[in-house]
Amino acid sequence: MLLSAVMHTYSLRYMLPATIMLGTAPTYLLAWGCWRALSAVLPESLYRRGDDRLYNIYQSMVLFFFQHYTGVQVVIYGDLPKKENILYLSNHQCTVDWIVADMMAVQQKALGHVRYVLKDGLKFLPLYGWYFSQHGGIYVKRSAKFNESWMKNKLRSQMKAETPMYLVIFPEGTRYNPDIPKVIADSQAFSMKEGLPVLKHVLTPRIKATHVAIETMQDYLDAVYDVTVAYENTTTQTGQRKEAPSMTEFLCKECPRIHINVERIDIKDIPKEQSFMRRWLHERFEVKDRLLTEFYEATEPENLNKFPGEGHVAKLSLKKTVPPLFILAGVTAGMLCTETGRKVYMNTWIYGTLIGCLWVSIKA
Repeated sequence: MLLSAVMHTYSLRYMLPATIMLGTAPTYLLAWGCWRALSAVLPESLYRRGDDRLYNIYQSMVLFFFQHYTGVQVVIYGDLPKKENILYLSNHQCTVDWIVADMMAVQQKALGHVRYVLKDGLKFLPLYGWYFSQHGGIYVKRSAKFNESWMKNKLRSQMKAETPMYLVIFPEGTRYNPDIPKVIADSQAFSMKEGLPVLKHVLTPRIKATHVAIETMQDYLDAVYDVTVAYENTTTQTGQRKEAPSMTEFLCKECPRIHINVERIDIKDIPKEQSFMRRWLHERFEVKDRLLTEFYEATEPENLNKFPGEGHVAKLSLKKTVPPLFILAGVTAGMLCTETGRKVYMNTWIYGTLIGCLWVSIKA
């Protein structure tokens, strides 16, 4: 009985935030739909600014749960400059990596500008898959199926509208998970085949999306942020790495601190030819590998669970996250209190998902 009660309490830790974040999705989509309709006769740039502000509201609510609710400490190593157009390149371990990009962007007042390059299968997420594409997200397929012209056209349309850019790419293409050793072994075998240094704590990066983004936006971007993320409590008692926390585990407060090392690289300092850029990108991941090796395997105890240099805890005011939470939750609750509101809400879930999946099947 006691164990059952403990497990029930544990599940409630993530049920509340999950319910609110998912439950407000139809409300958000309806608000965005109204703005999309109202701005149809306005310049594209004006629509994009409004869309970014709406996205900022929703993601601020998300950060309330992933930062304030969990109480996680976000420790950043390196200086973040003023808001600018950037390409964010990071190692990839879990779904929380998406939220880490938000945690970085909010420090520069660029939360609404975050856009992702995503695996193609994610476009079928109910409501979210369609909206991410509308917000400027780009779905890509791997290997020979990668559509360079589609990605270039998406980026050019946003540049034409002078859309602020905080484009997030995870060049590994999939998550680094010690519990799936075959993926790691295959990545290391590929490095050996290509004559590249073998990486231990990250996977061999893929170049296509990064190359297309930099080639297309080289005169639009200011810099690349080379970001390395490490989660505490992701090693066993013997010091072996284990799987990084899922969103559910993270919301259950199983990660006390996230460490983020960021290095700003001016866009003009990056080689443009693909073969040279491939080598440059692999060298950046060699740097990540050394940082993570020191983080997890440092021989000096005082160097464990930290990156070199002085880190500072990123502050996030409740004033930025609580009002969006109350706005979205309050409007949703108001809809659900009336019969008409409930019908609109349910129809948004049902038809929004069906129409969204159909749209991304054809367009994305």
